[in-house]
Amino acid sequence: MTRRTTREQLEELNRKREQLKARERELKQRFSAEERKKRTRRLIECGAMIEKILGRPLVDNDKNNLYSFLQMQERNGNYFTKAMNKNSEAGSKTDEAEA
Repeated sequence: MTRRTTREQLEELNRKREQLKARERELKQRFSAEERKKRTRRLIECGAMIEKILGRPLVDNDKNNLYSFLQMQERNGNYFTKAMNKNSEAGSKTDEAEA
């Protein structure tokens, strides 16, 4: 059995470090791609719900109207935020009960 020199051991560690860094970059990229896909899905679902409520496809001006409406709701008492947080809290309580 041959014993490796200290230099060879250092070179091996450096090679492994580079491999680990490359693997880390790959995993981070995969995670970012998954998160983007999840966000895109949520945005599409929100748009679909809005179109369902409106009973017609969204047009460009609808986006501005919706944004203005939501801002007005927030200025008038955070109604949108309160409603969304209330629903989120109820959902998380349900999730906790199931766990």
